[in-house]
Amino acid sequence: MIRGSCLCGNVRYEIRGEPGPIVFCHCSQCRKMHGAAFGTYVRVNREEFQLVSGKADIRLFRSSHDVLRTFCGRCGSTLQFLRESRPESFSVAIGTLDDDPGNRPSHHIFVGSKAPWYEISDDLPRFDERKPA
Repeated sequence: MIRGSCLCGNVRYEIRGEPGPIVFCHCSQCRKMHGAAFGTYVRVNREEFQLVSGKADIRLFRSSHDVLRTFCGRCGSTLQFLRESRPESFSVAIGTLDDDPGNRPSHHIFVGSKAPWYEISDDLPRFDERKPA
């Protein structure tokens, strides 16, 4: 089991099962949502995710037609990236994990729109947009 929480600790969750790949997203929306050069997410199966506390404080923001992003209404921590067309899974902001997920970053996406002031310095695969299926 992998535990996670927001900055204030009010929203707490557990992931039971193996999380998917860790991805660095350089799109402008993720940069703004995270306040950083990129957002970092890990995909989880919805059935393996359990919200332990803080449900009433989770806020939703529709960032595009198919995407909802969640955050803690108390402390502002970015929590989830939910694609409505993919209801069986979603992505969790990995910075909210309290435990080591066991895997490591696998690739960068939306590098074509990365912040001009940031230089990627690792050798992970890079994709100008989404990773091809």
